[in-house]
Amino acid sequence: MNKQQLKQFKEALMRERAKFAGEIRAIAKEVSKNPRDASGDLSAYTVHPADMSSDTYERELSANIASSEQEVLYQIDEALKRLDEGTYGTCQECSKPISLSRLRAVPYTSQCIACQRTTEHQKKR
Repeated sequence: MNKQQLKQFKEALMRERAKFAGEIRAIAKEVSKNPRDASGDLSAYTVHPADMSSDTYERELSANIASSEQEVLYQIDEALKRLDEGTYGTCQECSKPISLSRLRAVPYTSQCIACQRTTEHQKKR
């Protein structure tokens, strides 16, 4: 991989990092609201139990999404570290080069497609 390609991947990783960090901040802000504010209910009446249940479900779902996005953020940071170390684009499992098309699709990947398939197959068991 040449220097220009590495620069492009670094820029792509930085854009992805900013995007995911922004999404995590937005989710955290939304989850931190109290249920009445989140629903837009300004009345003095208590919130109905069914509404509370829905709100709780939505908060848990948002927390799970934020957790998944935090994992991607970690993978992006690891990819940036590999870029600095000069190991970016090399599969962490088999040490073979990761194809440019795979890196363009998932710039923070640490595995070639063959090793990724093996990992996913093992997780299904």
